[in-house]
Amino acid sequence: MESILSLTGIKERFVQGDSKTSIRPIFESSLMANTAPILHSDYIEKEQYVQNPHLDNMEEDILYHLNLGTKTHNLPAMFGDIKFVCVGGSANRMRSFAQFIHQHLELPGNADDIRDICEGTDRYSMYKVGPVLSISHGMGVPSISIMLHELIKLLYHAHCRDVMLFRIGTSGGIGLPPGTVVITDKVVDSFFRPQFEQVVLGKVITRSTELDKGMAEELLLCSNELSSFPTIIGNTMCTHDFYEGQGRLDGALCSFSIEEKLEYLKKAHEAGIKNIEMESTVFAAMCRVCNLKAAVICVTLLNRLEGDQISTPHDVLVEYQQRPQYLVAHFIKKQLALI
Repeated sequence: MESILSLTGIKERFVQGDSKTSIRPIFESSLMANTAPILHSDYIEKEQYVQNPHLDNMEEDILYHLNLGTKTHNLPAMFGDIKFVCVGGSANRMRSFAQFIHQHLELPGNADDIRDICEGTDRYSMYKVGPVLSISHGMGVPSISIMLHELIKLLYHAHCRDVMLFRIGTSGGIGLPPGTVVITDKVVDSFFRPQFEQVVLGKVITRSTELDKGMAEELLLCSNELSSFPTIIGNTMCTHDFYEGQGRLDGALCSFSIEEKLEYLKKAHEAGIKNIEMESTVFAAMCRVCNLKAAVICVTLLNRLEGDQISTPHDVLVEYQQRPQYLVAHFIKKQLALI
């Protein structure tokens, strides 16, 4: 996979404000541009990313849950240089990632001064660091789905091109030691099918959950270069629930035995499933439909064949959660020809 920017003078162009690779707008206009708003009708062009013809008839598009809009914000000026979008469940974790990537890219300014672009809403948090956008998505398919709709429209309105998306997070492993990083090959549902079902107007719409294999292979290569933690490529199962849906015995409700739980998890393991989480089906499906290259990278916090509750010490869990961040940061630096 070729890098998207050359090494020669990249840091100088970032600092000086080169029109193609400028990072300076992050600090000067990360919350709102002072220029006149650009209407959607001013820049209608061949669709990329969005797959909705109705947007062409809208004079204003309010990205309600992100606290952004096409009349209130100059989205191309604020976000037009975005090349990498990293999403994760926790708002605090995505702020930490933004500070982390700021340091790794050796950008000017203080990482502690990075502000939440969505600070006017309590739904999501968003941080822009150079060509990287870091966004929280909450827990579960419905929450990440709402964020993705508005994120993808944001990329469209901002005229972003050649963007890569990463979901970084935590998961329960199946037959893996805690701390293993799983790069997803195929995302499957609770029936082990590589698809996402969405009910639209009373009808079930089925979409493929295929991810970009080139990104997965490059991420695995990055892990080999780091040699810091165990990393594998495997299938990921996405469920709609943390407790019963994942075969846990410790919820408020439980309608099955320990034998039935283990039988199900062992069947999942035989199907190549290495970990379980709650967002990847809709993430993969929407990115695929909208022509966005995407990858899912999650660390395992426990082996579900051995238990249901997470008892690992907090400091160890924090280090585990940083592993996908290190991997994605290394990938981004390679794409920017910084290593």
